[in-house]
Amino acid sequence: MILQAKHLTKRYGDYMAVDDIQLEFEKGSFNAILGPNGAGKSTFLNAISGSFPLDKGHIYMGDAAVEQTAEYERAKYISRVYQNPLQGTAPRMTVAENLSLALRRGLKRGLRKGYTAEELEQFKALLTPLQLGLEERLDAEIGLLSGGQRQAVSLLMATLRTPELLLLDEPTVGLDPKTEHELLTTIFESSKDKTCLLYTSPSPRD
Repeated sequence: MILQAKHLTKRYGDYMAVDDIQLEFEKGSFNAILGPNGAGKSTFLNAISGSFPLDKGHIYMGDAAVEQTAEYERAKYISRVYQNPLQGTAPRMTVAENLSLALRRGLKRGLRKGYTAEELEQFKALLTPLQLGLEERLDAEIGLLSGGQRQAVSLLMATLRTPELLLLDEPTVGLDPKTEHELLTTIFESSKDKTCLLYTSPSPRD
């Protein structure tokens, strides 16, 4: 097992957000957690990523218990794509600068230029297949991009360091059908060897 959640419990005042959840996920598997808004999906995801302390329960990555581990420490092996990509990016920094930060996640940093010419070529090669024109906008601030473009950059940032676990929190909400298709294709292609948790809500019936 790459991830085990045992008896996870989280309460906000009188509201029980997550109640004694127990789940296991195999290494290299793609898993979808489906539920309506308010069902506790994002709370469970936040618990896994370390956004807050649990009231009760244990989280294991492999054989190691990580529920007491800080969120920034879990970032070494857990990457996340938010429903709102501005949560996972620095809006006033450029596309290239954001990708450079993601490329160095978990590594020791020193005083040096944010990215090299070779890394720029790497970023262009990764962005070109998305067909969103991002390879020509590496110097643009993230906050100036469209929602689909921001989400595509956010996804690429989450997968640059080959995380052990990729958390996808409704990553295609609000996107047009063409961009949604391109983004989902990219997700499946980039997650073949990763363990993924996709959180989504059921589509409204016609």
